[in-house]
Amino acid sequence: MKKVLVTGGAGYIGSHTVIELCNDDFIPVIVDNFSNTDDRILDGLHQLLGYSPELYRVDCTDYNALKAVFSTERPDAVIHFAAFKAVGESTALPLKYYSNNIESLLVVLRLMEEFNISDLVFSSSCTVYGQPEKLPVDESCPPQPATSPYGYSKQVCERIITDACAARPALKCALLRYFNPIGAHPSALIGELPFGIPNNLVPYITQTAIGIRSQLTIHGSDYQTPDGTCIRDYIHVCDLASAHVKALRWLENQSAVCEAFNLGQGLGNSVKEVVDTFVRVNESALPVVMGPRRPGDVEQVWADVSKANEQLQWKTERSLEQALKDAWKWEKHLQQAGVKS
Repeated sequence: MKKVLVTGGAGYIGSHTVIELCNDDFIPVIVDNFSNTDDRILDGLHQLLGYSPELYRVDCTDYNALKAVFSTERPDAVIHFAAFKAVGESTALPLKYYSNNIESLLVVLRLMEEFNISDLVFSSSCTVYGQPEKLPVDESCPPQPATSPYGYSKQVCERIITDACAARPALKCALLRYFNPIGAHPSALIGELPFGIPNNLVPYITQTAIGIRSQLTIHGSDYQTPDGTCIRDYIHVCDLASAHVKALRWLENQSAVCEAFNLGQGLGNSVKEVVDTFVRVNESALPVVMGPRRPGDVEQVWADVSKANEQLQWKTERSLEQALKDAWKWEKHLQQAGVKS
């Protein structure tokens, strides 16, 4: 069985991907500095898998520490999640985002070359498109100026990987451009675990519904969309996780390749639609107010996912409704466990 180093593997998307890797007979090795997660996720992984995957509490910007992991584990491939990811925070703390997101990738690429590792799956984002010229956006759409430092850091990282692949033909990479991951594992044993005030919509919805937050503020009601709120492409995190395994299998049969793939449902839902759907499917009250636009937000974006469907043999299986039910189940699990945000 192939061993896969999963940086950020104790995080939201990383932990769900660890489950999918095990289901497809890969051996995951988690590297995480726990800056945006904690040991509760490890407990959930243990319950789901029946064992605890190998874990290293290492910051990926620390070359020597990460080199020791590579030396010990000798992985066959790498999935690189480790990065800061909050659009709003990145506008206030751009240097934090540039130094962490770019430097961690540079360290990973250097070590992959030193240890002769060829296959890389990179956690990218639809923010590389900025506000696209056409919708739905496909992988050939020219990137527009990034609307946030987070988005720009992903653009830079994609360029670094593209240049690295051109310089080292043995390096093969799948650039996975996520749209908006939501939901949680249906077991409610792992899910999104934001610290403090959530930066993403759905955990703010669930925390408001359960009483942690007094109200949900929708940022912007005057966009040029049918109901005035931003439109996004929301994808269940388990569907997103499965795409990483498909990408690894695809890379096994490639040579000298660096390809981008959109990962989403392939349709857009407005913020208001998501809120209304949550209330309907979970029969939960939700105090909502309208607020001003948030810096860095794109008005509307959703994906053309035909390339991932065809080349990776991947497709989504879970609906928006299911994702919101699973997110609510996870939030209630956290409350029952006495977790305070």
